[in-house]
Amino acid sequence: MSRIIACYKWVADEADLKINPDMSVDLSKAKGKISDYDKNAIEAAVQMAKITGDEAVTLTYGSKKAKLSLKDALSRGPSEGFWVNSEKAEQADGAASSKALAAAIDKIGDYKLIICAEGASDTFARQVGPSVAARLGIPCVSSAIKLELCENELKISRKLEDGIEIVAAQLPAVVCILPEINRPPIPGLKSVLDAGKKTTREYKIEELGLLESDLSARTETIDFKAYVMNRKNIVLDGETAADKVKALVGSLKKEGII
Repeated sequence: MSRIIACYKWVADEADLKINPDMSVDLSKAKGKISDYDKNAIEAAVQMAKITGDEAVTLTYGSKKAKLSLKDALSRGPSEGFWVNSEKAEQADGAASSKALAAAIDKIGDYKLIICAEGASDTFARQVGPSVAARLGIPCVSSAIKLELCENELKISRKLEDGIEIVAAQLPAVVCILPEINRPPIPGLKSVLDAGKKTTREYKIEELGLLESDLSARTETIDFKAYVMNRKNIVLDGETAADKVKALVGSLKKEGII
């Protein structure tokens, strides 16, 4: 039985963010959660595994905090969860994360398909999926909204700016999906309880043939601030709807929007 691996990221819950008077962002009290878009990736893996008869599993790269994610991920349907544990993950960028994930995927082995979100809900850098594919030497298709298995290749519908493109990729492959591919259900009580009985596996960096220095980020976050949205509060006058539409169009032209 081959594996369909859903990669996900444990991120800070934006509902817990605090904005300071100087517009700096306080993350000290923010709880963690599975990135919203990665929930779609997990659901896509579970759905595909039901069709193919393969095993859906999850994989994450994170610090000790990410251990909290394993039960949540498994409550969504996968049969096994893998976790690469490293404190380096707190400062990881796409290059470092993809190196850790690719090494873990090699270690897990016997994979048919790797599903990632198009991007994480905290940074949406869109780097990890393509980088994992490059490190593994397998195809990568992004912006996927539909997956269909046809013998030993995957037919993928991609959402573009001006239409839908349908491509085929030889397996194994990495697919980066958009949120509209599915609607992940909220796990019920039974699913949550069953998740506690499922197998999890923790990998240390050394087990993957890597050193902590191999996972140093190539980029550095210099600053992280919130922004203020200033509204112009323009009131559109007019006796009729047509007058108001005319005023709206004139205002938009004045602002250079149209």
